[in-house]
Amino acid sequence: MIVNSLNPSLSQEVNQLHADLCSALADPTRILLLYTLSAGSRTVNELTADFGLPQSTISRHLKTLRERGLVIATRKGQMVEYALADKRLIQALDLLREVLRDSVLYRASVVQEAD
Repeated sequence: MIVNSLNPSLSQEVNQLHADLCSALADPTRILLLYTLSAGSRTVNELTADFGLPQSTISRHLKTLRERGLVIATRKGQMVEYALADKRLIQALDLLREVLRDSVLYRASVVQEAD
């Protein structure tokens, strides 16, 4: 089995990456929330208005992102503001989008060549 031949440290890091980041990024709404928060802190009410989704849905997504350490919640009086925990997340997401775009373009060129 390939997994057993991997560096144990690498295997542990990949497992942690999957548990923390990949599961948090498995929903497109959460990725869009991260992009929105990269422009500045927002409250649940502001995000609810931005996304046109129920407050409970936004809160559930923010809870997942907060539990995974991707966003930070700060109490401001009676409101809670959410902010991106690390700007490098957006750089990583942008890089993944570039890889996806290149993959789509490659597949399109292969299909076009086959015609």
